Amino acid sequence: MGFLHLPALGKVHFHEYGTGTKPMLAFHGYGMTGKQFHVLANSVLPNYHIYGFDHFFHGESQLDNWTEKQILAGMPKAMLRNYVEEWFKIYGRQRFSVMAYSIGANLALILVEEYPDLIDDIILMAPDGITGFKGFGFITNKPVGRYVFKRVTKSKWLAITILKGLQRAGVIDEALHRIAYNEINTQQKRLDVYYTLNLLRLLKPDVNKVATLINQYAININLVFGRDDKLFPRSSAMPFINLLANAKADEVPLGHWLVTPALDEYLTNNRYDNP
Repeated sequence: MGFLHLPALGKVHFHEYGTGTKPMLAFHGYGMTGKQFHVLANSVLPNYHIYGFDHFFHGESQLDNWTEKQILAGMPKAMLRNYVEEWFKIYGRQRFSVMAYSIGANLALILVEEYPDLIDDIILMAPDGITGFKGFGFITNKPVGRYVFKRVTKSKWLAITILKGLQRAGVIDEALHRIAYNEINTQQKRLDVYYTLNLLRLLKPDVNKVATLINQYAININLVFGRDDKLFPRSSAMPFINLLANAKADEVPLGHWLVTPALDEYLTNNRYDNP
């Protein structure tokens, strides 16, 4: 493990694990850390050496004296190159792969835009960034949504009430409600959600460009979706998948909470192989 010191941004903490030799940069989902992919011990880790980055407001990563105004404005997309360029300074310029879950997929796909000639494999699980969850876009980019998001963050009861209403309306299921509730049941947790989603709001890949580059450079891509995932189902990603010349898109009997030992077992039993 170690830190990348990113100019004008801060320090990003990363975890190292995996018994393979192929370097892979990995980006976790909300509320987790760069260690999230440890559970893929039999299906993925034998093939790769993982560098799993903590998002800001997660783990040990820290912004460098950013004001709230800067955070709410969002991290410029161009800054994401600093992750790889600083990593190159430590480990040398070389080919690498990317892996991500949920909101982390935005970062992984932007790296595909930036370094298509250096990327070997892409593994995305329940990926945001392909079609996106419209609710995230509303609360981070629309004036009314941003106002509501701020009010909800500062309220002791409003977030929990809205969350329960979403479950009753069928927008989210019990499992997703339980996960989300555990991320907003204190003032500090709500503030972390607010800052995280706003900081990342500009990090949206150009999916048509990404698909073109994947095909042009013959990059291996494996997509995994939860059959019961209401946030990022495979059906919403089909327009992107149909643009790809040779993609593997599995649908597994799980929900959005996907990176688990059950997924590792499924991928292993269904002959997940090193691309």
